[in-house]
Amino acid sequence: MKHLCSLSASLRLCGLVLVCAFGAFAQNVPAPKDVIGFTPGDDRKLASWASIVDYFQKLDKASDRMTFQEIGKTTMGVPFVYATISSPENLKQIKRYEDINDKLADPRKIKSSDAAAKALIKQGKTIVLITCGIHSTEVGSTLSSMLIAHRLASSNEPEIQNILKNTIILLVPSLNPDGVDIVKNWYDKTLGTPYEGTTPPELYHKYVGHDNNRDWYAFTQVETQLTVDKIHNVWHPQIVHDIHQQGANGARLFLPPYMAPVEPNVPKQIVEGYTELGNAMAADLRSKGFEGITTNTTYDAWTPARAYSHYHGGVRILSETASARLASPITVKFEDLRGASGGLDAKKESPNFGPLWKGGEWKLRNITDYMTGASFSLLNHAANNREKWLSRFYEIGKEAVRPRNKGEVLGYRFSVRSTGVKEILERGGVVVGTVEGGEDQPFDDHYVKLAQPYGNFAKALLEKQTYPDLKNEKGEPIQPYDVTAHTLPLLVRNIAAVPVYELQKEKTSIRLDRLCQPVVKNGVALYRSFIPSMDEGWTRWLLERDLFQCGDVVFKPLINPNVQTARFPDLKTIIFPDQPTNQILNGYAKGSMPDEYVGGVGKEGVENLKKFVENGGTLVFLNESSNFAIREFKLPVKNVTAGLNRKDFFIPGSILRTELDTTHPIAKGMPKESIAWFEDSPAFEIQTDPLALTNNFRIIAKYPTDPTKILLSGWALGAEKIAGKAALVEFAIGKGKIVLFGFRPQYRAQSLATYPLLFNAISQ
Repeated sequence: MKHLCSLSASLRLCGLVLVCAFGAFAQNVPAPKDVIGFTPGDDRKLASWASIVDYFQKLDKASDRMTFQEIGKTTMGVPFVYATISSPENLKQIKRYEDINDKLADPRKIKSSDAAAKALIKQGKTIVLITCGIHSTEVGSTLSSMLIAHRLASSNEPEIQNILKNTIILLVPSLNPDGVDIVKNWYDKTLGTPYEGTTPPELYHKYVGHDNNRDWYAFTQVETQLTVDKIHNVWHPQIVHDIHQQGANGARLFLPPYMAPVEPNVPKQIVEGYTELGNAMAADLRSKGFEGITTNTTYDAWTPARAYSHYHGGVRILSETASARLASPITVKFEDLRGASGGLDAKKESPNFGPLWKGGEWKLRNITDYMTGASFSLLNHAANNREKWLSRFYEIGKEAVRPRNKGEVLGYRFSVRSTGVKEILERGGVVVGTVEGGEDQPFDDHYVKLAQPYGNFAKALLEKQTYPDLKNEKGEPIQPYDVTAHTLPLLVRNIAAVPVYELQKEKTSIRLDRLCQPVVKNGVALYRSFIPSMDEGWTRWLLERDLFQCGDVVFKPLINPNVQTARFPDLKTIIFPDQPTNQILNGYAKGSMPDEYVGGVGKEGVENLKKFVENGGTLVFLNESSNFAIREFKLPVKNVTAGLNRKDFFIPGSILRTELDTTHPIAKGMPKESIAWFEDSPAFEIQTDPLALTNNFRIIAKYPTDPTKILLSGWALGAEKIAGKAALVEFAIGKGKIVLFGFRPQYRAQSLATYPLLFNAISQ
């Protein structure tokens, strides 16, 4: 059927126009129900990843409007795939359109500049990337991908023909295929029980859970790498529609524009583009009867960790539809609707919200209706404004590559010893050169010119972030949607990139100083709660992958029953990841999950851990889990950040300066000044006479006594509250030790500068 007829085929016979029988064509294109056994959006029905791939393969065979391909394997070894959808005529010339877009992305490739660009714009197509399912408990988008693909592949509506003619759609059914099955298997297991609709008691991405959508500049996970390398960097889409779900009790749908702040390196044309498109989508959906739509609230556009396209010529349209309980319906009372950042009150219409949704039943079919409705609103705009989207895209590239004026920053220099920074920038399409180091500097420097297509991506990652001091009408700081700092050289090597204002003479050779971590040979366990912890996943990823391949890291998972029964065979060290005290001690409450997942380490486990330390073991606590250690082990230390009012103290994901005692084995090989990733973090004050405890504790890292020297990048309100306080402490307990980290030394696999502290702590 793939070549049954062309979309524009017609035959002239005896003066009559006989149009090819599109109806017959459409009937031979399988609907999702024909393959997966139900219509996506049906109550209490989820599809396996294998069945979804099978559906797209059958759709590919039946329709000449689509090609479908596997571009690699996921973390757990299943196919990572995407579909390319357009008119048959466009697909026959797909390489031509790829080449046109590549030239518009980098105007240096267009010889006669504007005139040639206009000719390319007239020929080109709007490239739209639709990504689904990065958060696997947000089940609607992966299901909706089949509905979107089926309509595009089978419908003969003028609207669809226009979309196919003027756009090329890249559709990723799931950015986390492993999670599709993790969630489905758990849902099916609990279906019809009191636990139906609960989230799985494991991370829904093997290592990073929800944080897979915080990986769009560090590129640590294979799914991120495949998407960037083989879709983003090949096609340079003008529009990325990133389909998500949000909480059940707020707006029914969020669309851009985003609330303040916008990261300053996002081009103005991107802001104009997502504002225009988001508002147009909202207006279109409202005109069709969709309720509860909000714009310019809830979500910001600050961190590149969630918005790769904003630094690569494309707008990111984040859509967030209200959730049910996975595939199970819920009822939401109007009085239970709530607000969100940016002034949203889901019970009250405003210029940025409405019309009101009055509450009632909310089910998976509502979710897929909103998602598919929003997707086709977006595709209509992309098709109807093709030349405008391509012109805007070209202007972004033209501005990026223009020569810099006198007084402007020309580029950034940073040490070639910054292992990891160069690799990240190059994966993001940035050209990194090398220049002479200078008389007082034995090593050369990396050098990044800003006058290149993705110079703004480099600038966003290399410079210090100064997050605006945003407060509400009560004088309280407004919570950022994610974190406030992303300065890579600080995170990776504890160095600053230096802005350059004069031309640099670049070299072709390079000298590298390879970073290597201490070897941890055996006897290490990582605590894993039944309440999934993303920090546990990041730590497990780090230890399993042994990033620098400097030796074998052998470790074991440690779950609640092991702790409760003191099963610590051959263990020397136990790591507790960043996790609240109650989750470690008590876990899931009885009745909230099946009995085998209920509870935490409990009081028995605490006693067993005490004996483990007293007999010579080491316990390492990261960030919030340090509060568990302080309370349960009755350590003579106070967390000075506990209970502080947010008006007085607020550091929501920032890079701080620390001072290290380099005579301690944990700080071996480290500089005297280092960093700490501070996010919901404790800071320590010893509560007993230090002279009486000389042999019982050591402060290994502390914050500067001068509050003005604490913040390196991000936002720190009330830094004086932690001035001079400890950030890393070791206590001697019997024959063993307890190590308290008041920060995450392995934060999202980005803070390589503090990896040695963790490795040293578990190597002693």
